[in-house]
This record gives sequence, structure tokens and C-alpha cells, in this order.
Amino acid sequence: MGRAFEVRKHAMAKTAAAKTKLYSRYGKEIYMSAKGNPDPEINDELKRMIEKAKKDQIPNDVINRAIEKAKGGGGENYTSVRYEGFGPSNSLFIVECLTDNVNRTISEVRNCFTKSNSKLGVSGSVTHMFNEQAVFAIKDVSEDEILEIVIENDIDVLEIEGDSQGVSLYGHATDYNKIRTALLKANPEFDLVTDEIMWLPMLEVEITEEDDKQMFEKLMNMLDEVDDVQNVYHNVKGE
Repeated sequence: MGRAFEVRKHAMAKTAAAKTKLYSRYGKEIYMSAKGNPDPEINDELKRMIEKAKKDQIPNDVINRAIEKAKGGGGENYTSVRYEGFGPSNSLFIVECLTDNVNRTISEVRNCFTKSNSKLGVSGSVTHMFNEQAVFAIKDVSEDEILEIVIENDIDVLEIEGDSQGVSLYGHATDYNKIRTALLKANPEFDLVTDEIMWLPMLEVEITEEDDKQMFEKLMNMLDEVDDVQNVYHNVKGE
């Protein structure tokens, strides 16, 4: 089904600790989406986050707690921050975080890079080598079916890829809501295997040195353990 079924953020191991982090991540995102309007029938972003959480098998009590917390007002106020860095073999990293303490988060993220012989960069040092795109992977559909939806809704799509599994669609990040709305309006039963805004690398690198491979894994594992880290993107081929 094209690259959209290969492009993914680092997959976390199915351990209890990893599940706890996943639950925490969704709890924060649902809480922030629900603040100000906790009704998913009115709040499209909250509805999308709930659907995404359920697809990732997040328990209902985790979802409901986050919404109830948002209804109460006050509470934590999380800030979205993005860090850019350079990993082994000239690999590039984008690390997205949601935090209530920026000083703590940057310290923990920098520690991950330092201890893996990597380096945290300044804002803009890496993102220019990535494209931020709306990425959708729709299972069990044809290219013609998706193309018809695109044309009917006057959507400026960057690329459409299809194979025996389905279709991958890439668009401008700013068109994410427009594309998603058009797809689900055409067929509410579409199976959106991938449905998000991603940073896609313009060029990929391959790590061949064993020491660098170990440092890459160490960096990824350490970032996984940072509670405030939400998403990790990189340009390492096959990882």
C-alpha cells in the first residue's frame, strides 16, 4: 500500500512500561483536545483523537478520565515543543513533545542525544530536510476510487500510491482536515490505517557500522523512555 504503510514513528515494544507511556501520551492529547469543548460530536479534533486512541486499543477508562479532567477546567496546561537533532551516521531526528515543564523536557531529550554520541541541534537545523505532510493509508480501495474523491472535492494532492492492499495518499499538512473530511464523507466505513500529519524525510540514510547501529537503537530506546516525548521521526532507512 505504498510508503504510508512503512513510514511510521518508532514502534514501541509491547511491554507494560510501553503501554503505560502510550496511555499517558493519549491521555495528554485527548485532554488538550477536550479543553474548552469536551463534546466529541461538536469538537472534531477530540472525535478524531478518540477514534485514533480506540484504534490503538487505548482503554475507555483512559479516554474518559482525560475528558472528565478537561471538563473540570484548570489542571495541567501542556505545551507542544519540537526538538531537532543529529544521530549516528549523519541521521536526522525530529522529536515532538507535549510538556508541562519545558526546562525538564529539553534536559531529558538532550541527555538522550548526549549519551548516544549524538547532538541536539537548533530550531530549523533539521526540519528543512523533511516535508510535513498529511498522510493517509486507506485499506481495500482502488486508486481510481480515491482519485474520484480527490477530483470531486478539488483537493491538491501531492501523491497517490496504490497496490494490492489499498491506497496511500499524501497531501499538504494544511489540507489534512479537508482530505480526511472528504474521505469519510465519501465512505464513513473507510479503514484509515494511517491518518495523521507526519514529517517525511527528503533523503534517507543507511546505517552500516555496527557501533552506529547500536547508538541509533540506544537513542531511540532512551527517547521512548522520556514521558514527554510524543512522536519521533528520523531518516534512517528501514527503521
